[in-house]
Amino acid sequence: MLLRSASALLAGALMAQAFEPVGLAVLLPVGVAGFVLCVRGLPASRAWLPGLAFGVGFQFVLLFWMRAVGLGPWLALAGLEAAYFAPLGAAAAVLLPRRGGAWWFAAAWVAVETIRSDWPFSGMPWGRLSYAVAGTGWQDALPYVGMAGLSYLLAVLGALLAQLVTGPGRVRTGLVAAGVVAVSLVPTLVPWTAPTTGERTVAVVQGNVPGDGTDILLDHRKVTRNHVDATVALAEDVAAGEQEQVDFVLWPENSTAVDPFRDSEVNSGIERASEAIQVPVLVGAMVDAGTDHVLNQGIVWLPGTGAGDRYTKWHPVPFGEYIPWRDLGLGSFGQLRLIPRDMLGGTRVEPLPVGDTLVADAICFDVAYDDGIHAQVRAGGQLVTVQTSNAMFVRTSQIDQQFEISRLRALETGRYVLVAATNGVSGVIAPDGSVVDRAGVRTQEVLVEQVGLVEELTPAVRLGAWPGRVAVGVAVVGLVLGLLPYRRRQRDEDGTT
Repeated sequence: MLLRSASALLAGALMAQAFEPVGLAVLLPVGVAGFVLCVRGLPASRAWLPGLAFGVGFQFVLLFWMRAVGLGPWLALAGLEAAYFAPLGAAAAVLLPRRGGAWWFAAAWVAVETIRSDWPFSGMPWGRLSYAVAGTGWQDALPYVGMAGLSYLLAVLGALLAQLVTGPGRVRTGLVAAGVVAVSLVPTLVPWTAPTTGERTVAVVQGNVPGDGTDILLDHRKVTRNHVDATVALAEDVAAGEQEQVDFVLWPENSTAVDPFRDSEVNSGIERASEAIQVPVLVGAMVDAGTDHVLNQGIVWLPGTGAGDRYTKWHPVPFGEYIPWRDLGLGSFGQLRLIPRDMLGGTRVEPLPVGDTLVADAICFDVAYDDGIHAQVRAGGQLVTVQTSNAMFVRTSQIDQQFEISRLRALETGRYVLVAATNGVSGVIAPDGSVVDRAGVRTQEVLVEQVGLVEELTPAVRLGAWPGRVAVGVAVVGLVLGLLPYRRRQRDEDGTT
């Protein structure tokens, strides 16, 4: 058992290299195969241990960027996410011996991804298999099958690779694995495309953060002034004929860290920027919601009239932007004392009208969740914006991992994605996942690009959450059907020993 657990730990750490900053996506099925090999042949009562070891190797390496927050938060988050792989190991022990075990196991893998993306609190989707495929042939399957569907294909492939190593019928298994590879890569021959219904010239502003760039609150007024000044400079270039007129401007999350409706200096700065450029500015702002709560919003700021429609972040970070069970006194411990108010989550399902463009907005970690983006795109969103403030993580791999997810959202939704970060990574991404333009990290830059608007829905967006729900249902059915013969087999084995 010690050897299996150690091997599982290494397999998990190896699979983490499929994600940025290494980005070897070919390790995805290899890592899954390692998981299967380490739990195969064990009873469920013991298979959970190498499953947990795999999760520890995978999540502690993948989420190492949380060390920027502190040792405790890294250990807590990575430990929680690693724990999900323990029941997956036990489930694998029941499902793999069944006929078609690789397919049942893959459903369980996606079921665990689905559950941990939603629970506890709002979940943590980081590390889904599909989140590492940007720039590979697998990415073109996303508009058709979505994140959960692609994770399923990759998990099946990994289980089949393990079966090639240990199971009978290697020729048949090899043919099935080749078939799965072929199916997952077919979309590269017929990539999903949709006609554009219009074009917009957009400006993405990365204002930069003072100091070493890691503390957004070190001089938050300077952060706001940076974005104001960059927008005013753009307006001057437009007036001089050195830059074409834009249709709207995108600022990042935390472009103002204080309520722009209560702070006169911030309010006048935003007004100056919007008046100078004479188009809507989508501002990322912290807005007071009473004495005990705050809202993280994208606010459409119109020249001459001020604030219009708003999007509120759907998924505030537990213990980072709000404290669950604050009434139990948790807010008085350690770094949690730095969170005096709880951030409330939003529920907006309609896209933001930014001028004459319908924008599906996401704020920071919202981009890792399917729900808010899908809802706004289904309601008519013509392009996607991501407003993010990753200053705390600017020296880590988190910013690259999140940007890769943004690339995959472009593919999944079939729309341009505009990413505005305070100091990295900002960029403009085409519907095929290619990066049209990208700002340097810890720089002040304004990206001006012409993008197309798309109204047709991809099959993935139409399916929405159903692939994940189906995976949960299939996994439950597989476990129910497998438990009786599994228990009978265990009794027979116990009787012969």
